[in-house]
Amino acid sequence: MPDLPAVPQHCPSPRELDDLELLTHGVFGLPGFEGPDGLVTLTVPADVAAAAQDAGALELVDPEGLPLARVEVASTYDAGDGTGITGAVTALTHHEFGAFRRLYLSPAQVAEAYDGRTLTVPVAGPLTLADLDTIRRSVDGGPVLLLALTGTGTPEGLSAPGLVRATLAAADLLPEAAVVAVPLASRGDAEADHALGQRVVAAYAPGDVLGVPGEGDLPDEVADVVEADRPGPAEQGLVLFFTGLSGSGKSTLARALHDAVLERGERTVTSLDGDVVRRNLSAGLTFSKADRETNIRRIGWVAAEISRHGGVAICSPIAPFDATRKQVRAMVEAAGGAFVLVHVATPLEECERRDRKGLYAKARRGEIPEFTGISSPYEEPEDALVRVDTTGRSIEDALADVLEPLYEAGYLTRP
Repeated sequence: MPDLPAVPQHCPSPRELDDLELLTHGVFGLPGFEGPDGLVTLTVPADVAAAAQDAGALELVDPEGLPLARVEVASTYDAGDGTGITGAVTALTHHEFGAFRRLYLSPAQVAEAYDGRTLTVPVAGPLTLADLDTIRRSVDGGPVLLLALTGTGTPEGLSAPGLVRATLAAADLLPEAAVVAVPLASRGDAEADHALGQRVVAAYAPGDVLGVPGEGDLPDEVADVVEADRPGPAEQGLVLFFTGLSGSGKSTLARALHDAVLERGERTVTSLDGDVVRRNLSAGLTFSKADRETNIRRIGWVAAEISRHGGVAICSPIAPFDATRKQVRAMVEAAGGAFVLVHVATPLEECERRDRKGLYAKARRGEIPEFTGISSPYEEPEDALVRVDTTGRSIEDALADVLEPLYEAGYLTRP
């Protein structure tokens, strides 16, 4: 009997990891991931899906490579940005680390600790003074269970740990209140989120459920948490991501901006220039499409970590593909930073005329394969905050186009 192919491993997206935790706790009432018409889905790269079909299963791991669950592959489908997999899920282990992990209980654990007298309140944003008054009036002698909905894209105006901190602060202002964290991720659709949210809350609630609007002034204790978690633009981490063709002037503008921020001394700033990154962060990568995208994701990860700690990161790769730029944006926003995309939209003809390194000439002769703008496409961004053409302009003039939106948003102080 021939040996079966090895079961491949895959690290799901943050949303899928949240779903996986709830699936393995039995929260959704589903045996596993659904098909294209469902809300709880799993999408993997096509090559991973093919290997999983051959092996009959797929092992899901966390970002550190720890095996979390096994998916028995029942069927696959085209998911647009990859291949969807349906199949039953078997837990191998549960998350052991992460902020407030002790508060991530299963419905079974909640049922052991609370009875039908418990009033359950779903919490997706900071609880207001009016919310707390409503909860106090609604309690009928039993405890209060605050369900902090911390999943990807769900907390309103707060990070997931920030939502838990704010909810714990609110719990201290209520009689006999406790907090349970639930990784309910958003689907990006209000109707779908509402339907799924009802299912999840019902799975956790031992008794009555009370919804609160989250409107009005915050208690001082909660307001302090919110302010610390989401600082104003002048203190928020910031990633300025310049994209454009080779020779467009993006690196020149990025360096000029870096110097301008340094001279003012109001923000800490790090330059992640393409060539510098190639030498220090991405040495060994080729210029194939796959390696170029890996290089950009590495830049994005470092930039996101800089923004997490309140710094400014200035990046200037070509970054020709929309999907990869969006991945970087998601990394930064997940870290609590602001992401500003600057499209240096200098036309190809002007970039080729400059061609100080002779790269376009080599690409035209076929000596450089997959060269952006010649033999590989550049997908112009539709989500850029700034669009600047450097043709016939001084650095100072073009830089002013970049600085003005940063002043208006409050990221930098106007001189």
